[in-house]
Amino acid sequence: MKKSLLKTLLVVLALLVPSLNYAADPIVIKFNHIVAPNTPKGKAAEKFKRLVEEDTQGRVKVEVYPNSELYKDKDEMAALQRGAVQMLAPALSKLSQMGVQGSELFDLPYIFPNKKTLYRAMDGAVGKRLLARLEPKGMLGLAFWDNGFKQISSNKAIIRVKDFKGQKIRISSSNDVLKAQIRALGAEPKVFTLNEQYKAIQEGVVDGAENPVSNFYTQKLYEVQKHLTLSNHSYVGYAVVVNKKFWEGLPKDIRAILEQDMKEATEYQRTIAQNENDEALVRLVNRTEIHTLPENIRQEWIKALLPVHKEYEDLVGKENLQEIYAIATQVEKEERGHKEQMYKKK
Repeated sequence: MKKSLLKTLLVVLALLVPSLNYAADPIVIKFNHIVAPNTPKGKAAEKFKRLVEEDTQGRVKVEVYPNSELYKDKDEMAALQRGAVQMLAPALSKLSQMGVQGSELFDLPYIFPNKKTLYRAMDGAVGKRLLARLEPKGMLGLAFWDNGFKQISSNKAIIRVKDFKGQKIRISSSNDVLKAQIRALGAEPKVFTLNEQYKAIQEGVVDGAENPVSNFYTQKLYEVQKHLTLSNHSYVGYAVVVNKKFWEGLPKDIRAILEQDMKEATEYQRTIAQNENDEALVRLVNRTEIHTLPENIRQEWIKALLPVHKEYEDLVGKENLQEIYAIATQVEKEERGHKEQMYKKK
């Protein structure tokens, strides 16, 4: 109720209070992203567009370019910095390429045991410290969007850690942490963008890949991969970022509406992200062979991958690591208490 009232007041204010920056032509926000429109990120971008254009009564127009229509994965960050686009939602792993030290934190294997731990870290001090590091690069971080935990696809069944030996696995960027975790599993990392990986797999340049289930499905990797292992070994999230100069040059009333609409779009995006992954998994049942990890085998993966935390603790920040460990412990305690309460009620 309070959110709805706040939003109404912002819209009324934007319409009633004249702005020195107001012009007859609408403010245009070019929002480039690299995934399909029917993914959680794609749907959230369209949601943001609808909210903004409605709430600003046409004073702002959001042009969404999915599937790298405007700029490809390798080019979009530079395009944002020079102002050729105003908004992006790159994978967090891409931020390290821009020299945003510490962004690799969210790529660490098995760092988040569940979504509750993840969101508390993102929305708390850990996330704020990371977004603050964007400003010297000419960018501002508006929100964190979700895409889910990553799984391993391949043309042979990968269950045990030893099954990785001799495999070439596609990763999304040249991020050192991503490379380290694939090597820790005994495989060789190969960098290909989201839109390049299908061809790389099809031509045998790589043997497998890591993706959330929704990306595996929307990129039609089931056509070229026989097996999908539900490992949840790492995470894919996005930072919604804008060109700093553009954002700070917006009229204050408009910026207030955009901030509120971004919050609403983020809540929507997080709500549908898990649903999209769950639904994609159902659609994949008859298209590829799906494997789950028994608990003892999952622990084998964890044992192989946890040393990556220690290896990169200086890079991602010991403070950040310890804070996430503490959040995970607190969440586990809360969940245990909740289960005990439910048991007593029975």
